[in-house]
Amino acid sequence: MRTLDSLHADGIHNKLLEQVIRTPGRMPSPQPTHLSVPGATQHRVLREESGYVAPKFEGKEQQMEEVMDQVEEKGFIPPDFVESETRWFYNELGIDDMYFSTETVEAIVAHIHSLYAAKIAAYARDDKRLEIRLDKEAVDHAVYIDTSKPGVTVMNGPGYEQRIDEKYLNSSTNSSSYRVETFRSDSLLPGGQEQQLRCYFVYKCDFANSSPGPSESRLEQVGEKRFLQKATKNTKDIYQQILEKAVARTGPVIEMFDIEGSREKRLVIVYRQGSALGLFSALSDLYHYYGLTSSRKYVEQFSNGYTIVSLYLKPLPGSITMARHPPIEASIHQIMKEISLLYCIPQNKFQAHFATGRLSLQETIYAHCVWVFVGHFLNRLGSEYTTLASVLDSSNSVHAELLSKLKRRLRTETFTADYILEIINQYPDLIRSLYLTFANAHYVQTRGEADDFLPTLSYLRLKVDKVLTDAELGELVSKSAANEHHVMVMTAFRVFNTSVLKTNFYTPTKVALSFRLNPGFLPPDEYPQPLFGMFLVISSEFRGFHLRFRDIARGGIRIVKSRSQEAYAINARSIFDENYNLANTQQRKNKDIPEGGSKGVILLDVHHQDKARVAFEKYIDSIIDLLLPPTSPGIKDPIVDLFGKEEILFMGPDENTADLVDWATEHARERGAPWWKSFFTGKSPKLGGIPHDRYGMTTLSVREYVLGIYRKLNLDPKNVRKLQTGGPDGDLGSNEILLGNERYTAIVDGSGVLVDPNGLDYQELLRLAKERAMISQYDISKLSHEGYRILVEENNIKLPSGEVVNNGTAFRNTFHLRSGSNYDLFVPCGGRPESIDLSTASKLIEDGKCTIPYIVEGANLFITQDAKLRLEKAGCILFKDASANKGGVTSSSLEVLASLSFDDPGFIENMCIREDGTAPSFYDEYVKQVQQTIKTNAMLEFEAIWREHEDTKVPRSILSDKLSVAITKLDEELQGTELWDNVELRKAVLSDALPNLLLEKIGLDTILERVPDNYLRAIFGSYLASRFVYEYGISASQFAFFAFMNKRKAKLRT
Repeated sequence: MRTLDSLHADGIHNKLLEQVIRTPGRMPSPQPTHLSVPGATQHRVLREESGYVAPKFEGKEQQMEEVMDQVEEKGFIPPDFVESETRWFYNELGIDDMYFSTETVEAIVAHIHSLYAAKIAAYARDDKRLEIRLDKEAVDHAVYIDTSKPGVTVMNGPGYEQRIDEKYLNSSTNSSSYRVETFRSDSLLPGGQEQQLRCYFVYKCDFANSSPGPSESRLEQVGEKRFLQKATKNTKDIYQQILEKAVARTGPVIEMFDIEGSREKRLVIVYRQGSALGLFSALSDLYHYYGLTSSRKYVEQFSNGYTIVSLYLKPLPGSITMARHPPIEASIHQIMKEISLLYCIPQNKFQAHFATGRLSLQETIYAHCVWVFVGHFLNRLGSEYTTLASVLDSSNSVHAELLSKLKRRLRTETFTADYILEIINQYPDLIRSLYLTFANAHYVQTRGEADDFLPTLSYLRLKVDKVLTDAELGELVSKSAANEHHVMVMTAFRVFNTSVLKTNFYTPTKVALSFRLNPGFLPPDEYPQPLFGMFLVISSEFRGFHLRFRDIARGGIRIVKSRSQEAYAINARSIFDENYNLANTQQRKNKDIPEGGSKGVILLDVHHQDKARVAFEKYIDSIIDLLLPPTSPGIKDPIVDLFGKEEILFMGPDENTADLVDWATEHARERGAPWWKSFFTGKSPKLGGIPHDRYGMTTLSVREYVLGIYRKLNLDPKNVRKLQTGGPDGDLGSNEILLGNERYTAIVDGSGVLVDPNGLDYQELLRLAKERAMISQYDISKLSHEGYRILVEENNIKLPSGEVVNNGTAFRNTFHLRSGSNYDLFVPCGGRPESIDLSTASKLIEDGKCTIPYIVEGANLFITQDAKLRLEKAGCILFKDASANKGGVTSSSLEVLASLSFDDPGFIENMCIREDGTAPSFYDEYVKQVQQTIKTNAMLEFEAIWREHEDTKVPRSILSDKLSVAITKLDEELQGTELWDNVELRKAVLSDALPNLLLEKIGLDTILERVPDNYLRAIFGSYLASRFVYEYGISASQFAFFAFMNKRKAKLRT
């Protein structure tokens, strides 16, 4: 196993890279490898030149006569040329009978006229170049005809393939989709430019069965009628086999066949509709890069949601091609492997460099990934900000607000995504050198000496590119870059290279690109709490991160959507910081459980807002690529692992992912993950999950803080006026209504604002909460004369007070900040992070006093820390999210513990809801014990924070963090002490920490055998640390801990 340091050592070479040969202007990818996929190990030969036979058009001759009559009648083409031009169109262009049986005589005449006009225009040109560009788009079909030089991508051409992608293929679904046939004419066009005609025919699909079952893959059931009519038996057999493989896999399936008696190869690619937008046109750039051209191409759609692309590829004629490109017998395997890379990002930001041959596909997609990386980590604040922050007083609200605004502005204005792209585009030669270093570190030869192209002699004589050390790259960047900004951007490539510990970039089959990064490059001034692990995942539909603060860590996966280009730009700039802050909050929240904090965030691309499920599945599958050892050669090959240790991630549901966790659990099981039972919490009960919303797990913790305030201040809940964001349609919001008994005076949710100063009808709220309905469904006849409801789509509405609401959405977004409102308690149960920041907190303060006496922050990061301190200073009793909102993580942790403790049969018997919907008795009892544990932990922390605040007057928001830090720090110290080695003490602590039901059902010794050792250590440390800090306080001395442990040891002796 290589170490990270070895990347920079002189004299380390990758034999494969030393054999790579460059050519001027068109460089082959530095990592040629063969792709072996299921069924590809045998040498398969097709004994037919075409896999399609169009049904004979019986009326073709008669139609041709009618066409000639109309052409002659129009008079545009001289009479002597009418027959020759018509027969050339019918017989020489490779157009099959399907076109002639579909088109009208008038349309065919128009096409013949257009082609003849192009010939006349070419005659008038100095270069005699024949240029034909013809298109016709009807409701159910389209025709495009273009002059085309084989093997060349025309950058300034009509872009018919891109047009077909964008207009027909990208939007294809099983209910509305299009198939494509394209042919190249056999003969060259006149003019001596080596041009041929390329014809594209697009047809709206007419399926035999438009609504098949979810697992249906029989061709006669899911096929399109024209395809079933035209495809040969051999093609149907091939498509049947490859379709069955695709249905059983997440990503694409790629197969290759030889054509008998020819060097021509047939590539067949199948993937799910909508999972690779722009792939059809990008494939042309790929095979052109390797000196190949296509004679025929087909795109078929199937009503079970799959697309199959079939390409007939052959080498370009001529000796120049032989000198510049490897033979097709070698390059076809490289193309197959690179199709899996193209599938991840069909149209990357540096596609133009690839289409012109300046960079290889691997180099451009590498550059695209680093462009994403740079966009997130180059917008840093710089030394000037750090100096300013040290001079100003952060406890001064004016100074803090200034720093907050300055931070936001600096991150917005320093480097935009477009500016970074503009810089990178100027340095293709640097990209090539930087990529070579990346490849040298992470590429694995899987076939030994045979893992290479079969190069020609002239190919071998060309100069080999040298793999540079990091120091040499630094010198090259300094010499090549034009100015300081350019140096910063291109240096970030080196940071990326040295930070990548493992990647699936070279895995033969993948659905997105994933990178396990060493987070050590993050500046500690901005990220004071160091991360343990970081994953970056990139696809055409999304970009995503997974961050964790400990090896054993837990947290949800959320999908972030953007309503507009502007919203997306804002989200893209802040997504990493949001992810970091969410994981950090989770770390503080997880003080009672063995797992540290983690979080995953998926940001949907602005053009793929409807691809939440596709993005989630790709995100999960590509991360699993880096967690599991390869078990299927040719599908999942070995990867270079510079981290060198096994990693297990524990995930759960969050925004927009609650309905996807079952898939993730099943998928982990299908991929052979031994930890599939514990991979995701929040899964359905039939998979052993404990749904947080059904049992109110998160709300139970929040309620304990609300009840604690009532208990300490002797308040009657029925007299407490309550504001809540996050309505009855959500998990937290609905359960807060069901468990609460306050007088609700306002609720805000996604649909709008519901207000009644005299109290909303409680029975009506209960109805909405049970139905999980939004406040738009509230019966407004139950409102008092002072009550009102404003929905987001409403404008210019007059309130009972006479105030006019101009915009319902703006009113909803800022309602919680309105002055003059009278509430006693505010419980945020939903809303975007930073809904209250330092600049807006002042709206909740009048005459130096907070207008809302009590706030329990149920929603994550709803209020910024500086805003919390400002509100507390104004007299608000405020408990932050990291303390209040921890019930869900406790439930998830105990769910995982059960999955690790049971073997598979025991887990299914005791933790999985049966087919008839009944629950095992153990499951019901275990859920009750989980609920009680949540309430106990919340009460212990509430009492500790209340007591500490009474003694020290330190703001509760700071005490919450100090409490978390004290517990987690002590936890980590305890795991490394000799206390763990005291077997008697270890068993005693674990007996207290583990749920009684598990101990009774399985037994401590069996649990100790099944649960991983590092997880047991984490339970041991977190239990002792939390109990000590809750009892003795944040600042307790070592003597206090000594006394605490003596009491525990005394129990052992009795």
